[in-house]
Amino acid sequence: MTYTLDNVTKLVQPHQVHRDIYTSPEVFRLEMKHLFRNTWLFVGHDSQVPKPGDYFTTQLADQPVLMVRHSDGEVHVLYNRCPHKGTKIVIDRSGNTGKFFRCPYHAWSFKTDGCLLAIPLKKGYENTGFEKTEAARGLAPVGAVHNYRGFVFARLAEEGIGFEEYFGESLSSFDNMIDRSPEGRLEVAGPPLRYMHRCNWKMLVENQTDTCHPMVAHESSAGTAVKIYEAMGNPEPKPMAMEIIAPFMSPYEFFEHMGVRTWPNGHGHTGVHHSIHSNYSEVPGYWEMMVKAHGEEKAKRILSENRHNTVYFPNLMIKGPIQLLRNFIPLAADRTLVESWIYRLVGAPDLLLKRTAMYNRLINAPTSIVGHDDLEMYERAQEGLQADGLEWVNLQRLFSPEEDLSAVAVENGTSERQMRNQFAAWVKFMKPAPAAASARAAE
Repeated sequence: MTYTLDNVTKLVQPHQVHRDIYTSPEVFRLEMKHLFRNTWLFVGHDSQVPKPGDYFTTQLADQPVLMVRHSDGEVHVLYNRCPHKGTKIVIDRSGNTGKFFRCPYHAWSFKTDGCLLAIPLKKGYENTGFEKTEAARGLAPVGAVHNYRGFVFARLAEEGIGFEEYFGESLSSFDNMIDRSPEGRLEVAGPPLRYMHRCNWKMLVENQTDTCHPMVAHESSAGTAVKIYEAMGNPEPKPMAMEIIAPFMSPYEFFEHMGVRTWPNGHGHTGVHHSIHSNYSEVPGYWEMMVKAHGEEKAKRILSENRHNTVYFPNLMIKGPIQLLRNFIPLAADRTLVESWIYRLVGAPDLLLKRTAMYNRLINAPTSIVGHDDLEMYERAQEGLQADGLEWVNLQRLFSPEEDLSAVAVENGTSERQMRNQFAAWVKFMKPAPAAASARAAE
């Protein structure tokens, strides 16, 4: 079937989605052109570009961009493409360009805010009308940029939903993660772990709030670790690795009582009441630091919040209690690159960062213990969806025909409401923004 904006949203029904939403290259192309242009996407953290001239390159959907610190201290997000012949300006992951960028092809140069600085043999452009072209404006900025407490987001579309309207109350998960620093600041802690997945990006995002799979899919990894530890007589103190792995084998009741909260525009989190991070060992001196910085009441409120996974639609997840962020970068209908970043709580004991780094290695690395279980399930699903016997993927657990996804709600932690919430947002943002739609109709 040929998909266009006029019919692609029919792939989503309130309680199920069509298999083509995961497998069709045409659907993927429409997502890149519309969904990922209309939503707010994670770019990076401003601690990755601490000094003027520092830059970091990444990819927003299928668009290469660079984040750079300008001379005035502001962070800019620019398309990584020379306006002359289209050459990528920089190919390194990160670095410092000094006071300007210089294209390696014809030596056009640009200020770090993107403005055109100089062109060799500029006389060759006199009386050509060059000054009226888009090339004369220099490196193109993305549609909009917002720095939220150090985390930089961008919207590719020039017009569309604003940052605050898009995220709303869901930013409370970022607030909690950042407020866990006695100084209220985070710093990126090294490069991310990168892990290629041969599956559609939406499978990974859905799995972040799927609480009915851990005790099943991870029995061979986390389950084995628990059995070995029990056979050893449960020696104390419990090793940090066991504190991290063992909760994956919690029973259904644990995840049911955990709760799930959903917000409009596809955002939501598991772990309303507790999570797999709730019973980690205390870190000596940390509580005292937090009380000194925030006062006892606020410190207690911050540290008693142990949200599990917070999903920010379309392709971001954070774990506030351990300062971890996963960015799911779509490469093809059946290919997704996962970047797992960790952050240092400025002013907090180093043991907290050690635990976060260990969690990332054990769970999210290409060499992880637990992550391979999920990867096998994703790849099996990607292959299984090619079968012609069934066309629809069911998302009906704890579904109600009267379900209102435009309202904030807290439900049973095993509900698939957040998955339905994500697909409702998928339908919403696959459509052009009103201004863009009007312009297209006028053409």
